[in-house]
Amino acid sequence: MDFLAGCIGGAAGVLVGHPFDTVKVRLQVQSVDKPLYRGTFHCFQSIVRQESMLGLYKGIGSPMMGLTFINAIVFGVQGNTMRFLGHDTPTNQFLAGAAAGAIQCVICCPMELAKTRMQMQGTGEKKSSRKLYKNSLDCLARIYKREGLWGVNRGMVTTLIRETPGFGFYFLAYDVLTRNLGCEPDDRYMIPKLLFAGGMAGIASWLSTYPVDVIKSRFQADGVGGVYQYSSIADCVRQSVRREGYMVFTRGLTSTLLRAFPVNAATFATVTLVLMYAREAEGGANDCEPAQPSHHAQIQQQTQASSL
Repeated sequence: MDFLAGCIGGAAGVLVGHPFDTVKVRLQVQSVDKPLYRGTFHCFQSIVRQESMLGLYKGIGSPMMGLTFINAIVFGVQGNTMRFLGHDTPTNQFLAGAAAGAIQCVICCPMELAKTRMQMQGTGEKKSSRKLYKNSLDCLARIYKREGLWGVNRGMVTTLIRETPGFGFYFLAYDVLTRNLGCEPDDRYMIPKLLFAGGMAGIASWLSTYPVDVIKSRFQADGVGGVYQYSSIADCVRQSVRREGYMVFTRGLTSTLLRAFPVNAATFATVTLVLMYAREAEGGANDCEPAQPSHHAQIQQQTQASSL
């Protein structure tokens, strides 16, 4: 039931946050010479006006499909790493989160490649006259047919650089916040505190690795239609900085931070409600009972992993 709650919570987070992610990707990869969007809110308005509300949900199939596998990897690795380290300390939370983030890149990288390609498809068109990809699976299949396994894992290095410290900082920030805010079973504000801690931890995680995410998005979006602009990750960094300056590393940051808090809030609320309903039906114990600290840690792990 805990795993199911984590998956449902993660799905809720994807539904809430995907429109912000689409805006982020569009802003990150748009041409500096002929920009389509002036900023976050203009990008939102343009997508809705030109492509309808469904335009904001382009590529959602990929994160939805990868969610279960990513959760399974993150939960297992983070929990086993914490047991191996032996002590529940902020440092160990960071190390366990970093380990989980690194290993789940195996699923995350191809998933985000398909998501990015789907999000960029038919930009500015309500009904794209020529679709390269039918859906996320078709996208990956076509990339594999054209470029092989190397193409499907395009951007793996940048994903690894982003996810490893990103998950580490997320688990660290959430642990520090929940320790300082307190999570007492008789605290009437326990759930709002968890929501706040999750949202702020998500923001801290994104701020710690956002420049890498910009390069990852550009590198994965490159090659649509068979035309490549960047020969390597280093070349992508050089060209981006030369043409747009160092402010290029903040492209789409506003929509990312706007997305981080509600995604985590939706995930926390959903996980909590599912677990509370399940335990009430089974006559189980309270979600945050002191006699079951390991169970409370599981709730934290599930929500943390799904939120990213």
